[in-house]
Amino acid sequence: MSDPADRGLVVVDIDGVVADVAHRLPHLRGRPKNWDAFFAAMADDPLLVEGAAAVTRAAADHDLVWVTGRPARYADVTAKWLAARGLPAAPVHHRPDGDRRPADVVKREIVRRLARSRRVALVIDDDVTVCATLRAAGFTVFQADWAASAGTAPALRRAQHEEGRT
Repeated sequence: MSDPADRGLVVVDIDGVVADVAHRLPHLRGRPKNWDAFFAAMADDPLLVEGAAAVTRAAADHDLVWVTGRPARYADVTAKWLAARGLPAAPVHHRPDGDRRPADVVKREIVRRLARSRRVALVIDDDVTVCATLRAAGFTVFQADWAASAGTAPALRRAQHEEGRT
């Protein structure tokens, strides 16, 4: 086990890493998109067991921080979802309400802020663009690929990068 003074942080995304959002994607395919229904259904996201296992392994030697593109107004439902699935308790950093910047911009800002006070040992995210942006910023990144529909679904990619919604 690592020295507790130098455990470092593992920064973990939620959607597509531990939460399977595939059942919510139909709400983003129509016009207009049904954002209320998309976010209302997040309490029913199935757990991605591969992601839960990765987080459990990371928590053995590191402190965790959750970083999500979910708007801050969903902090309570997010915290309840994480706890109900037995995932490690850790701070959760959300996208500020009304912030429509692309996911990679928002997450890079959050991770850089975290790195000012702690060593960021690893970032785990499923989004190709977020992973590339964080690698380019000098962070070690593991791209989660166990929920193929989450990181690559066209509707979700537009929501994350063009519409700044999640």
